[in-house]
Amino acid sequence: MESTALEGQFTNQAFYSLATNPFKFRLYLLQNLPAAYFSGISIKEVNGERSVVKVPFKWFTRNPFRSTYFACLSMAAEMSTGILAMAALYRKTPKVSMLIVSIEGKFYKKATGITSFVCVEGLEIHKTIKSAIDSGEAKSIKVFASGENEYGELVAEFWCEWSFKRK
Repeated sequence: MESTALEGQFTNQAFYSLATNPFKFRLYLLQNLPAAYFSGISIKEVNGERSVVKVPFKWFTRNPFRSTYFACLSMAAEMSTGILAMAALYRKTPKVSMLIVSIEGKFYKKATGITSFVCVEGLEIHKTIKSAIDSGEAKSIKVFASGENEYGELVAEFWCEWSFKRK
């Protein structure tokens, strides 16, 4: 029952519409995250619980080993976790700052096509943000994202630690 209550409390349809609008999202990336823009990162899905972020294998994202450069994979993994936090904070009062404080990754297979990163910890992120607001202290959470290729094979796993603090 708690999951349903939290999901309803943190649904932010206005943000989801912006994030999944290809033109508006690409414009946001160009203005704020140009490396993500040129990498071709895109948000395929975002809601209160889950996000899916894709990064293609192309000229800008490749490395000398004919696979997607680890930094581009890391960027997509971070975005899959951070977009859930951004959704929770969109037009929120009081204002809350967010900061990535660590990122860990494991690589299992060469990324030679589109890699999709999925994060399903949106409700845990919301709880952490609520705790930071209620306590007035910085709170952090380590969030998991897994990346798979178009065949469903595991390419990489990442753990992104985010810190939240009421301004």
